[in-house]
Amino acid sequence: MAGPTHHGKAKDRATVEALLQAEGHTYAEDAGIKMKNTPQPLYQALVAACLLSARIKASVATAAAHELFTAGMRSPRRMCEATWQQRVDALGKGHYRRYDERTATQLGEGAQLLLDRYGGDLRRLRDEASKDPDELRRALRRIPGLGPVGVDIFLREVQAVWPEVSPLFDRKALDGARRLGLPEKPKALAALVPREAHAVFAAALVRAALDRQVVDEVVQAQR
Repeated sequence: MAGPTHHGKAKDRATVEALLQAEGHTYAEDAGIKMKNTPQPLYQALVAACLLSARIKASVATAAAHELFTAGMRSPRRMCEATWQQRVDALGKGHYRRYDERTATQLGEGAQLLLDRYGGDLRRLRDEASKDPDELRRALRRIPGLGPVGVDIFLREVQAVWPEVSPLFDRKALDGARRLGLPEKPKALAALVPREAHAVFAAALVRAALDRQVVDEVVQAQR
């Protein structure tokens, strides 16, 4: 079978350019996280992934994560030092109400696990997993509140600073690619942007999967 035509590739690149113009930001950025391979941003991305993995609007999840960080819960230690009620109150302030009590418990338990096992530093989890993506997934699954979807979200968001998991375009990102008429294979999608843009591109594709208006805007921009 012949590969994609030059015309097809040019059309894909134009679609990607229009998408990134409209939605070129990660969910971590929406939660006020400046992604770096240092303990606090990594932990904050993990918290955001826990919140985003629930059946709740992404904008509510990132707002709730931002409220937790604004209230000082920016590290596992600070999360543990906060009371359960303080965690519930911060989540409520971000309108994360349906799952607030269970999530407040899981955040406390997860923070304690990270402190006990990794000294609160997710880079140690990464080192123990020898930077192997499958081992990373297994280790992350042990954190309360982080199921397979949450693990995908976390790794998707941190792939710019943990390149061993890149390119990561999870099922939701591939749904967005399909809606936009883009390739539905991670390697083909990865070839459309520089490696450092994989996380932003994946997040933008997720928004296309979740919001038909994003797809319509991208189509409109190309006319």
